[in-house]
Amino acid sequence: MMLKYLLEKEFKQFARHSFLPKLTVAFPVMIMLVVPWITTMDIKDISIVVVDLDRSALSADIVHDIDGSPYFDLKAVLGDQAEALKMVELGESDAMVEIPADFEKNLVNTGSAPIQLSINTVNGTRGVLGASYLGTLMANYQTQTVPSSSLVPKISLSVQNRFNPLLDYKVFMIPALMVIILIVMCGFLPTLNIVSEKERGTMEQMNVTPVSKTAFIIAKLIPYWLMGMLILAVCMALAYFVYGLYPKGNVLIIILFAILFILTISGFGLVVSNNSNTMQQAMFVMFFFVMFFQLMSGLLTPIRSMPDWAQWITYLAPPRYFIEMMRLVYLKGGYITDLMPQLLALVAFVVFFGVWAVVSYRKRDF
Repeated sequence: MMLKYLLEKEFKQFARHSFLPKLTVAFPVMIMLVVPWITTMDIKDISIVVVDLDRSALSADIVHDIDGSPYFDLKAVLGDQAEALKMVELGESDAMVEIPADFEKNLVNTGSAPIQLSINTVNGTRGVLGASYLGTLMANYQTQTVPSSSLVPKISLSVQNRFNPLLDYKVFMIPALMVIILIVMCGFLPTLNIVSEKERGTMEQMNVTPVSKTAFIIAKLIPYWLMGMLILAVCMALAYFVYGLYPKGNVLIIILFAILFILTISGFGLVVSNNSNTMQQAMFVMFFFVMFFQLMSGLLTPIRSMPDWAQWITYLAPPRYFIEMMRLVYLKGGYITDLMPQLLALVAFVVFFGVWAVVSYRKRDF
């Protein structure tokens, strides 16, 4: 009965707030509609200046292929290497392609000819991908131009893109983006809830009541668990109707993991709030951990690409397990048997942060 009254208090307090109900709907909608389009690792429109010292029909074909590629933006075709390098140095171009003299002659007679690529690698990802794109373009050009010889062994590679056939980065990003939305909404809000009650003095009134610490923490967790499930439903609906993305696996697996993850991140938020005295302190601590979760959960950077010591640290980040589940179920159609390590890890986090939240709540007896 005491829990019922506590829950009524939480829901009334939430409904009377002038901003939170609107934020609960507006925030996930805006994130799902905007972020997938602007947060992408797809590299396009790499500006290129070509130095054509050969001035032949074949070099002109290469220039035409570069100009027609969606990955490149041809800025100029010059005959002076120094002028082209200056454009790269000034940031007017990302790369310089130098076609040497006698390029056509060497290509026809020997089947190969060097082309020099000088690329700005201040942005390492853009530089590496730009070089890869140009290398593929040159390989395709050589295959079409130089007749194949039976004396030269050749390997034919057939590529089949699985789980993301169109190589759309949004498909990779959206399932993990739902996790980040849940972290922000179900982590920050419980934290600020208790701290705001401390600042208003209502926590002192709660301390003189016979409410147990366990009932108090449960009453704080349940509303944000319900809110998190609503937010997840909104995100999944937007993913389907806007991006055509739906789970290839069982939706019940997502619901099970969402229940555990929301309780985990809300419990963590309550732990932070129990140990914070001011709103600023709580926000700074939560901001630090939100950044940690984003960087160490495999959201943007594959975990296997991290150093060994960083990979070990990622086991301490609860979002890692939820993101792995979302991508496996959403994109690959995984089963619950494939996710037992992630499931057990989240169960352990729920128990750990739940117990910690109860213990860290300092209720004084009067």
